[in-house]
This record gives sequence, C-alpha cells and structure tokens, in this order.
Amino acid sequence: MNILNYLTTKNNTYYLKDDISVRQAVEKFDFYKYSVVPVIDETGKYVNSISEGDLLRFIKINDPISLKDLENHQLFEVSRYRTYECLSISSSFKEILALSLSQNFIPIIDDRGMFIGIIKRKDVIKHLLEIKDINI
Repeated sequence: MNILNYLTTKNNTYYLKDDISVRQAVEKFDFYKYSVVPVIDETGKYVNSISEGDLLRFIKINDPISLKDLENHQLFEVSRYRTYECLSISSSFKEILALSLSQNFIPIIDDRGMFIGIIKRKDVIKHLLEIKDINI
C-alpha cells in the first residue's frame, strides 16, 4: 500500500490550530459537524486531536457563564481524554491497519513532524476490500 494513494492531504482536511480560542473551536465543531479533528501548532506540527467530548468536559469544569467567556481560553488549555496517535509517511500498512482499529482517522506527519494529512478508516477498509476483490 502506497500511503500517498490513501492520504487525504492537509489542504483537504479540516484541522484546528492550538492557539485559537475555545469559543472558536466550539463554533467550528458546530459548523462542520465533526466529532474529532487534528490539532496543529503555529509551525504546522501535529500536536494531538481534539474531540467534542474534550470541549464539553472543559466547559463543564470551567463553568462559563456565556459562550463569550470561552474566548478567554486557548485550545491548548483543553485536556484530551484520549490520544490520537500519528504515523509517519513511511509507515507500513500493518501499522496503519493496527491503528485504524482504535481511531477513525490517522494523522500523518512527514520526517520533520509536520502534519501533512490523514488516512481515514474508511479508506483502509476500501483498500482491504480491493485487495480481497470484494464488491459491496
């Protein structure tokens, strides 16, 4: 499996920067309807992924009076319930397959740690169907 054939590139992937406000993150989650997205730093390196649940727990703990209060907090302040591991562009299909068992997407980084896109679990399953010549 050539990883590039299944990569959804960074410019076609929804992600957040870790220095935006929690309010901006909440609004983007609401608008785009994703449940988990990658987070990158100001240099473009993958930091982690954040979920709607992470944001809800942050809001619960900090008990803001209004959505406007969330402007006073940066996304990097939000604790993550679980870690979304990333893989290198040179990773094997076996590594991708193993990680796709527990993550609905796999963030992919280059040799410098820069976020270059994701591989979706759906694309891993499609690849398996292709090599087994199964039609659905």
